[in-house]
Amino acid sequence: MSRAVIYETFGGPEVLDLREVPEPHAGPGQVRVRVAAVGLNPMDWIFSSMPQMAQQFGITLPAGFGTDFAGTVDEVGEGVSGFAVGDRVLGAATGRAAADHIVVNPAGPDALLRTPDGIGDEVAGAITIAATTASAALAAIGVKAGDEVLIGGAAGGVGVFAVQLAKLAGARVIGTASEGTFDFLRRFGVEPVAYGPGLADRVRALAPNGVTAATDLYGTETAETALELGVSPERISTIAAGPNPPGAVRATGGADARPEELERIADLVAAGSITVPIAATFPVEEIREAVKLQADRHVHGKIVVVL
Repeated sequence: MSRAVIYETFGGPEVLDLREVPEPHAGPGQVRVRVAAVGLNPMDWIFSSMPQMAQQFGITLPAGFGTDFAGTVDEVGEGVSGFAVGDRVLGAATGRAAADHIVVNPAGPDALLRTPDGIGDEVAGAITIAATTASAALAAIGVKAGDEVLIGGAAGGVGVFAVQLAKLAGARVIGTASEGTFDFLRRFGVEPVAYGPGLADRVRALAPNGVTAATDLYGTETAETALELGVSPERISTIAAGPNPPGAVRATGGADARPEELERIADLVAAGSITVPIAATFPVEEIREAVKLQADRHVHGKIVVVL
């Protein structure tokens, strides 16, 4: 037998249960991963609490939980090339990562990458979704050297990747956050600004010549502020405003990232050029507590569940 986090009804963290399940095995074109760590993302608890969102991603009850993972390949199916038993890997398997064993289709919809040397499983398990989403958000607005970029939700799981990628591109970064995260953001070279009413005036005070691009990683406040500041809609992106964001700005997400971006960012993490801050680590037996903290949306960095 194996263990997996399962929910049979939609709801809050209380619907999540760690259960014994039949041990899965790799079929043709598949590999099995012994999971060591699962990085939580907002999408995980959104799927388990909002039936309409789960349906959009083909998730039906009973369902597994979690997407980002890291671990070790322990079975390789017929016809698979590029992976072998014993390989340390990281990736994403939507709605089923929080389990002792998962079967992954590396040539299909799942993401699978060899974990670069020098990255532990807890960090590796926190990379895929946040990193590719941040990359897509910046690529959509063409962030480049000399830009002055406003990033909304800068201290969140996606934000910590976005601010570092923007800095590596040569941009000046102003990040919206709560005041309690300001020192945390300054570690990454970010100039923090408090979100909330009056944001446009506070940004003007920091950037009197204006900002040239913006990405909103939380809702719509940053996108609306950027429009108010005169930023072209083509240079404003959102990841959480739905398909019709304000002012015809660009809606995007991790699915839009270039295929090579995950490997590039993982290599940057291994080289020490990008830091992945882990806000908290929980054993899988405490999955409900981990999700409660994630859903609060006030953590600085990533929450990781270990198996």
